[in-house]
Amino acid sequence: MSATPPTVMITGAAGALGQAVSTHFASVGARRVLLDRGDAWRADAGADALAISTDLLDPASVAAAVGQALERCGRIDALCAIAGGFAMGPAVHETSADDWQRMQDINVGTLLNTIRAVVPPMLAAGGGRIVTVGAIGALHGGARMAAYSAAKGAVIRVTEAMSDELREHGINVNCVLPSIIDTAANRAAMPDADPALWVAPRDLASVVGFLCSDAARAIHGAAIPVRGLSG
Repeated sequence: MSATPPTVMITGAAGALGQAVSTHFASVGARRVLLDRGDAWRADAGADALAISTDLLDPASVAAAVGQALERCGRIDALCAIAGGFAMGPAVHETSADDWQRMQDINVGTLLNTIRAVVPPMLAAGGGRIVTVGAIGALHGGARMAAYSAAKGAVIRVTEAMSDELREHGINVNCVLPSIIDTAANRAAMPDADPALWVAPRDLASVVGFLCSDAARAIHGAAIPVRGLSG
């Protein structure tokens, strides 16, 4: 990171984890560029953040947002690629091509669109940090989770490949692998579960923040489990 306040871009900024990551970086004085779809969330982003309505599935929309960020801030020091999504599915043999592709699009496609736009200016600037979000569920297949597990597994492999490609250029690329995150949506979906065993968004945000810091400059291509107390 540079001596001046770093500029951190966060995708999926309107979600529970995106908000927690944004709060973390606000607390350390970073300049924040927040990307998500729609407009309603932008009112709560904070006056000091650049909040851009972006369709992360549209390469042109992502490129325009990155261009706006560079015009305002001059550089992007860190990318926190938080955007993604989860859905239980049917059995593998009953999974439609559309459902399979949807998991790939929202978890891998959004990442690829973002890094295509962000990596060239990082290279030009001489370095940066990229943190992606996989999942503990990517480490093995589970019933009715094949599409999700495969997509998050692809995120890990993309992270590792980028790390090998970019580390000699001063860009660290790493991945966090959360278990269940304590969000309102997960509490509603699993009312009988104990959310105290899950990962608090602020705790996961702290790990993301560490990976974007100079303290993590020697870490490349790691996929770090963040399990909470769920085992």
